[in-house]
Amino acid sequence: MSKGAQGREAAAEAAGRPPGGGARESRESRKSGAFRRADPLPWSLPLLILGGWLLSSRLGWLPAYLLPGPDRILEFLMDFATGSGQLSPYSGTLFDNLITSLGRVLTGFAIASGAGLILGFLTGRIGWARRMLEPLIHAVRTVPGIGWLPIAMVWFGVGEATTVFLIALAAFFPIYINTAHGILEVPEVLLRAGRMLGAGRGALLWTVLLPAAFPAIAVGLRLGLGVSWAYLVLGELTGVSTGLGAVMMDARMTGQTEMILVAMLCIALAGVATDRILSGACSSVYSLKRRGKGT
Repeated sequence: MSKGAQGREAAAEAAGRPPGGGARESRESRKSGAFRRADPLPWSLPLLILGGWLLSSRLGWLPAYLLPGPDRILEFLMDFATGSGQLSPYSGTLFDNLITSLGRVLTGFAIASGAGLILGFLTGRIGWARRMLEPLIHAVRTVPGIGWLPIAMVWFGVGEATTVFLIALAAFFPIYINTAHGILEVPEVLLRAGRMLGAGRGALLWTVLLPAAFPAIAVGLRLGLGVSWAYLVLGELTGVSTGLGAVMMDARMTGQTEMILVAMLCIALAGVATDRILSGACSSVYSLKRRGKGT
């Protein structure tokens, strides 16, 4: 057995996990995931709300100018996607606006991920870096995103750069905090076990630190991605001409409540889809790491 494999096995034993347990846990998690997907309970509350919304709309309890019925929302959504009904100035522009917004979210999220992971690792492992950086980072974190909007418009003007800046700034903090916490909380016994078996700094990073801290890092990434979609709307409300947030603002100005809700629904669905993709990617990476520990 190689030194790297011995180090991983020792680290797994030191953490109280049997070597080779990762594949077994992965199979069990897939089974439990399949069970959850078949569970009707998560659908019960949304269907109940949808039924109550439809009934209230049909009975006239909800004024259409405040909250159009779900059938009307679906009609506008189909028109937004296909342009078949020409119900609004945004007919057939869903995918153009969605791709524009998705590009802004992914750009800001990528910047935040790079900065958050690097600085989180530094402050989690290096004492002087933690003492120097954490007070400033947490002070900046206390300023709400809307507070950064005026100065961002001064720095970058109205448009793409301001939106990406706001997304990156907001997503940075959960990624940084969770990464720093995950690295800081890695048990010292794992590091000692790796060093005793001859692992250098690079080997400790890839075989001990990152696998042990990965659950916390994954949580930070998912939180950061969710915040990215929230701050997308703030950025796109500042005067950009395309994007789902821009559609929301324009629809408010023209009094089309349906399009406001359609744009909100599209953002929600896009946010859920990207979160599922990221969560699946993180789970796959973690399963590979766990199986690697058992070999």
